[in-house]
Amino acid sequence: MNRQRLVVKIGSSSLTTNQGALSMDKVTRFVQAIAKLKQDGHEVIVISSGAVAAGFKAIGYPSRPVTIAGKQAAAAVGQAMLMQAYIEQFSIYNLTPAQLLLTRQDFSDETRYGNAYSTLTELLKRNAIPIINENDSTSIEELTFGDNDMLSALVSGLIHANTLCIMTDVNGLYDANPQTNPLAKKINYLPYITEDLLALAGDSNSKVGTGGMKSKVSAAQTALTLGVNVFIGKGDQPETFIDILSGKGDGTYIGSFQYEAVMQKTKQWIALHSTSSARLTIDEGAEHALLYRGKSLLPVGIVKIDGEFTAGNVIEVRNRKGSIIGKGKTNITVQELKKLQEQLQENDKTQKYKQPVVIHRNEWVPNIKETMK
Repeated sequence: MNRQRLVVKIGSSSLTTNQGALSMDKVTRFVQAIAKLKQDGHEVIVISSGAVAAGFKAIGYPSRPVTIAGKQAAAAVGQAMLMQAYIEQFSIYNLTPAQLLLTRQDFSDETRYGNAYSTLTELLKRNAIPIINENDSTSIEELTFGDNDMLSALVSGLIHANTLCIMTDVNGLYDANPQTNPLAKKINYLPYITEDLLALAGDSNSKVGTGGMKSKVSAAQTALTLGVNVFIGKGDQPETFIDILSGKGDGTYIGSFQYEAVMQKTKQWIALHSTSSARLTIDEGAEHALLYRGKSLLPVGIVKIDGEFTAGNVIEVRNRKGSIIGKGKTNITVQELKKLQEQLQENDKTQKYKQPVVIHRNEWVPNIKETMK
């Protein structure tokens, strides 16, 4: 089996007892399975839920708190408990875990996004096991990932993983709800995510987790768009992840599994995390050149400018119908673009001369929402 880079996302329900406390037995089994991957030469990044579930009982809550303050307090205690459990168990195999707590802001800021990539790359180079969680103690609702499923998808793209394994307490996807429909059939393989499947996926039934099957399907859709294959299922035995890689996992495989090139880091940031400063409307010729010919955007194809921007800003690009076709980084300022357009109006637009690039094709990304349909 070829060496692979995996992101393993472990949900709260897979790490806790029925009462919501951290289960050392479950942690031990997952660590054993991850250690087996490392022994076989694979690289592993872990996205681990369980901080809130692990911490709330330690500070006197009888059940998982519902207030933001209560959840953040429980996470502050539980994150330390969770990492201590990982440190103790990985030490048995002479493996070193490394903690990273990320927020949505770490992804929306391009410099911090690059720093996260550099840190993860160096940790893997040093044979450490990055264990990532959202910084639940300080994150505010408007700036969260929503759940660790989406965080795992974004990390898998960032780090150019081959496969994302989303581990849960259900053995994959079904064509109906297996808890209410005894005739529901398990789906073993999907080449891509359909809108019908997104609509079918329900919410979480777990009292200790935040992400239901719908969030896992949405995360899988994002990961596929970034070039990462996905497995959704269950298992906590020593051979669990080896079985997944060999096609024998207890769950659903999603993707081509041809290990196509992952979207470049800069393009991932532009597509998923950047904020647009302004909007450009382009004509049909420029639209065709951008979407189908791999060309850069030139001033001659721009018919309308909305907003202000400077060189290096990310701007949204629309066609004449008003549909967003993508976005990218500008090489020039809005003032420079307007001056260039004035010059074009004064001269024959069909005259051939070198025009400065407004958005270079290496910093242009088609609308990722359209590619996920």
